[in-house]
Amino acid sequence: MDVFVVGGGPAGLAAAIAARRQGFDVAVADSAVPPIDKACGEGIMPDGLAAAASLGIPLGPSLGCGFRGIRFCERDLSVEASFPGGAGLGVRRTALHALLVECAANAGVRFAWGSHVVGMDAGHVAVNGRLVRAGWIIGADGGQSRVRHWAGLETSAQENVRFGFRRHYRLAPWSEYMELHWGEHSQLYITPVAAEELCVVLISRDAHFRLDQALPEFPQVARRLAAAPWGDSERGGASVTRRLQSVSSGHVALIGDASGSVDAITGDGLCLSFQQAAALARALAAGDLNLYERDHRRIGRRPAFMGRLMLFLDGRGRLRARTLRAFAQKPELFEEMLASHLGHISHLRLALNGFSLGWQMLHP
Repeated sequence: MDVFVVGGGPAGLAAAIAARRQGFDVAVADSAVPPIDKACGEGIMPDGLAAAASLGIPLGPSLGCGFRGIRFCERDLSVEASFPGGAGLGVRRTALHALLVECAANAGVRFAWGSHVVGMDAGHVAVNGRLVRAGWIIGADGGQSRVRHWAGLETSAQENVRFGFRRHYRLAPWSEYMELHWGEHSQLYITPVAAEELCVVLISRDAHFRLDQALPEFPQVARRLAAAPWGDSERGGASVTRRLQSVSSGHVALIGDASGSVDAITGDGLCLSFQQAAALARALAAGDLNLYERDHRRIGRRPAFMGRLMLFLDGRGRLRARTLRAFAQKPELFEEMLASHLGHISHLRLALNGFSLGWQMLHP
């Protein structure tokens, strides 16, 4: 086997598809069986759609529901901006996973669903008690990655944990935007995922804080959701900010949350996985994982910065209110912040906008 991928979530499947496009013989193993679900905001930004398209993954509007931009809300304050150059897509995680499995199968990827990877050494992976030869091993087994541990890549330079809980409500979207509602110590993410369905996610630093407890802090949202049935069980998970010192060792490479992650507030998890998959496949084709190390750092730099910037507002109510008022008074600043988040403007221009925002906050 040329490439063995441990983990069959979106990151692992994207890596498998990208490696097959480079001509490698690829297998994917996962202890779960499709479709695999996960608590997430279920929104994909336009740059994530472009990254998926570059791998031949057709994430079209028929899969979910488009949204034109981002809206920030807190009490009576709101500011919104459209994406430059295209819409985002809200899509149920299970629907996304089913599509990725189909694309991988069509590309010729082999699967070992319901299989347990229990160890590895140089050139082999232990699966269900037998050794499988593997030229390259890709760890795509999530934030608690065993491959990362086995490869000695656990050392991280930065870690921060928050907790998210998700529900799907049977309710037509009231907005063309993905909405981020700010509370004192938590946020609600509301993403349209179908013509009559919304994904609502609560994220906070309290592992025991649930949607029913949080909704009174968001009265406008609570009123809209009051009569809407929610269609499945509440699903939870951790949102981890983690930066590893290295994402490869020998013939082992990490991808997706196994390779580090940014807070869910950025909405960049899937985009990062798709971009990393393309970079990793190029490095495998060149036989040099140093290329992947370099590209991985470059790919994650902007989302990490934006995550730190937005999390700085978490728990700082007065500063957050002044920031939102400044954005509302000069919406072009919010538009350019969103454009920067998607990589459409330079760091220098973002810095200049930061000065403009600061001036606006000091002189409203």
